[in-house]
Amino acid sequence: MQATYSQNWKDYELIDAGGGKKLERWGDIVTVRPDRLAYFPPVLTEKEWATKTDFEFVEETTTSGKWVKKTDAPDEWQIKFGKAVLNLKLTNYKHLGIFPEQQSNWEFIQNKVKTGDRVLNLFGYTGAASIIAKINQAEVIHCDSVKNVINWGKENMESSEVDGIKWVVEDALKFAQREAKRGNKYNAIIMDPPAFGIGPKKERWKLEDKFQDLLKTAKELIEDKGFIIVNTYSPKLDGKKIKDIASSVFNQQKVSVTRLSMKTTTGKRLDFGELTRIQF
Repeated sequence: MQATYSQNWKDYELIDAGGGKKLERWGDIVTVRPDRLAYFPPVLTEKEWATKTDFEFVEETTTSGKWVKKTDAPDEWQIKFGKAVLNLKLTNYKHLGIFPEQQSNWEFIQNKVKTGDRVLNLFGYTGAASIIAKINQAEVIHCDSVKNVINWGKENMESSEVDGIKWVVEDALKFAQREAKRGNKYNAIIMDPPAFGIGPKKERWKLEDKFQDLLKTAKELIEDKGFIIVNTYSPKLDGKKIKDIASSVFNQQKVSVTRLSMKTTTGKRLDFGELTRIQF
């Protein structure tokens, strides 16, 4: 499958990957995190990784683990993407608050979103895409079912010195379906749904069961000449299945499905799931 490559930027660098791990620089701080798709051998030696690392996340199970501190680096810090200021911190799992492989989508949003556009960010996490759209003077609604990450997003908005994003703590699909019933329309819809999970009312979520509903709802919400971005990370939704479903929903509209990837500074390719873009 064709790849869409995200790039390193001044405050983020995917240095190396391999052996089930990735070595990353976030501003001045370097971390090691597990990544099952880094199944190949790394380029740098174990000693070279160790001398660079401030924090390493050590998995204990597939859903738990702990951060091991290697230096006296702070547990919380900031990085920038353009004018967006993003607050990072060590979480209870391996995440730090942003998904840097989204760089190509952030750049796409920077180039496409115009003043006055209405942007809906579903499953929006800590809000990097929402803030980038807001910096372009869009009207932004950001929805996520987890209150803690909404609060984190508000911190990122304040640090970025923008305001006016509407933050919604709710099941993203249900909110979108109600927006469609209300007749609301958007120039851009961004979706980053989890592969599986438990909703705010303990309902089970499986992306493969909901994917077509997500796209059908997005179709009702999108304006002419708008665009939709969907990131998927489900082993039960491969590129061909995604393309078939998206094409059936959007008929002859332009549907692009690629593998979202990055290259390490050492030249390795690391994949991050499927990226679907639909432009009208």
